[in-house]
Amino acid sequence: MEAEKIKESIKRAAQDLFRKFGYHKTSVNEIARRAKIAKATIYKYFESKEDVLHSLLMDYIRVSVDELVQNNPTKMDDAEHLSLLIMKTCRLSYTVCNEFIGWDFIRESTNSQEFLKNLSNELEDLLMMSFTQLDGMRRNETYQRRMRFLINCSKNIVFSFAFTSVSDSDVRKNFVSFQKEVLPYLVRAALTIKSDT
Repeated sequence: MEAEKIKESIKRAAQDLFRKFGYHKTSVNEIARRAKIAKATIYKYFESKEDVLHSLLMDYIRVSVDELVQNNPTKMDDAEHLSLLIMKTCRLSYTVCNEFIGWDFIRESTNSQEFLKNLSNELEDLLMMSFTQLDGMRRNETYQRRMRFLINCSKNIVFSFAFTSVSDSDVRKNFVSFQKEVLPYLVRAALTIKSDT
């Protein structure tokens, strides 16, 4: 097998198992068995199970961010546009936590906070890079500063859901509450941000 095919086989196997059993309950042995390779082969391509998860997440996030940017409505005022992009970003964060990582890992793993912090920083950088490629006046510095403010606030709130929620329904309730009660205020605050010049 070619190197890329082996890596994809590992990621596909890991994704299936993470979705079915969660990250925490999936072993490297199970991933190797599902991918029909030796356990040592996984370590040839990935440093750890966490590295496999990170690679999977970044693939998913890149595709999702590309779709988010491509399906970007242009006939909205700044407040509507910022709200829409932040809610899409929050849903992306939720999907990452729910489908790939698993709430148990997030709540119980000693490494989860650092892992999520690094992941959220990479997500922020990828989003900002993608949003700056949008056409029209929304490429200006003021809009970018507003967007970064909102992404920072939102990602911290959304990832905190994982640590404070007991069940999936709690997480969904938190999202509804965030959308209705917090996001409008964040958008208003973002709209007060002006450029430095």
